Amino acid sequence: MNDAWLPAYLDRIGAPRPAVADASALAALQEAHLRAVPFENLAIHLGEEIELTEEALVDKVVRRGRGGFCYELNGAFGILLGALGYRVTPLAARDWSSGVPGIPFDHLALRVETADGTGPWLADVGFGRFISRPVLLESRDPQADPAGTVLLKDAAEGDLDVLLNGTHQYRLELRPRTLADFEVGCWYHRTSPRSHFARSLVCSRPVPGGRVTLSGRTLKISRDGAAGSGPGERVTELADEAEVLAAYREHFGVVLDREPVVRGG
Repeated sequence: MNDAWLPAYLDRIGAPRPAVADASALAALQEAHLRAVPFENLAIHLGEEIELTEEALVDKVVRRGRGGFCYELNGAFGILLGALGYRVTPLAARDWSSGVPGIPFDHLALRVETADGTGPWLADVGFGRFISRPVLLESRDPQADPAGTVLLKDAAEGDLDVLLNGTHQYRLELRPRTLADFEVGCWYHRTSPRSHFARSLVCSRPVPGGRVTLSGRTLKISRDGAAGSGPGERVTELADEAEVLAAYREHFGVVLDREPVVRGG
């Protein structure tokens, strides 16, 4: 795939093309991507196909102005980084945030090597409310992030446990993977009644000082990391399809011709 799409991708996330593919630029690109491209599973509930190919991922994020979940977001981000001169390797992980391990190929994360010789780095724009910047893969010391403290701990079989603020987020494998390896995990999350992606709607992205999330017809705007319905969070129940579609446009830049509805909902 030629790089004719590259300027449009950088414009989509509001980031200049870095002069050097170094660690500083990587951090800036990750933060810009998180702010601009929402974490969302709307395709599942709109009956859209999800294709894990370079062309399809770039088309969805750049031309169609959409987001996606981990396979799409980190898949597309990895393509962008590779075109900018980074060396990128997809890695598989199992979500552990609920206290039990998810399925194999549950999550796609990225190992990134830079031109300045730092790293390798763990980059991730596809795990929802998670780290804002890349973290050093080989460090076992606490690492500071705007989201809190990140800790990587050695696990069985050469894997790594990734913790944020003391909570286990996922178990990461270090074996190199390809996009095609995640097809089965993507199919599971699209179709299985056990998958939370198949059972619920979400569209979410960070905003200055907080986060905006649309789940079905419930719009939540949180500030300063506040949770629940306290003073740091404003919750609005949208009345109809017109309000839902307007909220997608206003808060996420996502233009839809119909409201996504959970299957069977």
